[in-house]
Amino acid sequence: MSVEHLTLHCNNNKMSIKCLYLALAVACLLFAQPFCLALDTRQIDSVRSKGVLSQQDLQVIDSFIAEGIQELLVARRFSDIARLRTLILSRQSSQKQYAQQFSESAYRHLTEGLRQALRLPGDLRIKVTINLLILIDGLQDLRLTDLSVAMLKSTSPVIRYWAVHSLTNPGIVKKLNAAGSERARLIAEKLNELVGRETPETIRLIAEFAASVNIPQGQALLLRIADERIKQYAAWTVKYELLDGIILKLLSGKILSGGANQSAFAYRFAQLYSCAIQRYVNGKALLTDTQKRHLASVLVGTEESCIGKLLGAPQSSIKRAVERGDYSLLKAEHDKLLGTGAQPGLLASKIKFVYGPDSSGRKSTGPFALPPPPVPAPGR
Repeated sequence: MSVEHLTLHCNNNKMSIKCLYLALAVACLLFAQPFCLALDTRQIDSVRSKGVLSQQDLQVIDSFIAEGIQELLVARRFSDIARLRTLILSRQSSQKQYAQQFSESAYRHLTEGLRQALRLPGDLRIKVTINLLILIDGLQDLRLTDLSVAMLKSTSPVIRYWAVHSLTNPGIVKKLNAAGSERARLIAEKLNELVGRETPETIRLIAEFAASVNIPQGQALLLRIADERIKQYAAWTVKYELLDGIILKLLSGKILSGGANQSAFAYRFAQLYSCAIQRYVNGKALLTDTQKRHLASVLVGTEESCIGKLLGAPQSSIKRAVERGDYSLLKAEHDKLLGTGAQPGLLASKIKFVYGPDSSGRKSTGPFALPPPPVPAPGR
């Protein structure tokens, strides 16, 4: 399903019944009449307590979902929106008939809700769509991932963030790992299309998903994210360096778990860590104080949480160099740990990997050097 399939346009001269319903709902909201937001839970609570459900019971479930989503479309106050989501989410059940109907109804009415949301103007369209995606995120239903995938094509970065969030939350990952690889593979492929052009916040979600999902495409996705960050360091365009502390920890976890791709993860870990150190050492005149603090946190935090485990003994040399502000010592510790073109470092000697091949096909016993930083603008 694509965004285009979700998007329907209202004709100004021939407004559909559903468009009219939405217009009336919005008008109702503007007049702030209390009955506009009054989702009744009495019937659904009665149905939830039953062991066997009739056709009428199933209709109660469907009506509850339909009404809840319609109210979400017109709710504007945060307290109302939060209450509605809580009411809907808390009415889920593991009873087989109930759960199946709940899922089917949620899919059908959320599909229609997203269609209606995408007809709204500007900021209102974005806010309502986000509210629906947050509900999808909370429902953690594999059936609803089709709707989230469709919203990955949105032009709004916030909508894309919540679409990714609803595809990568721990509940969905657990179900993907239990259900087999086909849906997980599809999601990984769609997320892969976002790498290189998403915000750091969204890339973090994708990286954590890639490290958690049990499919080969997940490993490839994590390697791709590391490669993209390395490329951004090389171009001196990387943003929010703290993200790399998370990526390095995920890569370290993959190295420690072993497997056929251990050397590939080790190469990316070492090269990305080197990039962070080189940026810290060589970018003194270019970086802001915030960037320097972020990089220092990555360097020290990675040594504490990853390097010691990878080498089998606690490490503190990089922390000592950073705390002293001794760039020469930091460079020496970098070479000792990660290697040079002349000889491998401690990490490569322990794990057995080489750097590369790079874009030109070269391999090396040490990390590839970043190009010189751009000349700072006058006045920096």
